Amino acid sequence: MSTLILIPARMASTRLPGKPLADIAGAPMIVHVARRAAEAGLGRVVVATDTQSVAQAVRAHGFEAVMTRTDHESGSDRIHEALIALDPGRKVETIVNVQG
Repeated sequence: MSTLILIPARMASTRLPGKPLADIAGAPMIVHVARRAAEAGLGRVVVATDTQSVAQAVRAHGFEAVMTRTDHESGSDRIHEALIALDPGRKVETIVNVQG
């Protein structure tokens, strides 16, 4: 079974602006989330973000990132855009939406 773990991340959070890059014990929060998702061993882990600095931080720590539009109303909308970009042949059977 093909599983894709997608983590939506945006810097414009209203409750905690800049949350994805908030430093926690020497690493950005989003990197901690990606690490935990990878440790689950379910499949490919990708961060879906609309911010280049988030994508760069994720990639600098060895994880994959995909850029998405800035106008999504929800994380699920961002996940949908990322899925279309990452799996145009529709081979993925299971999508796991991990919220950080």
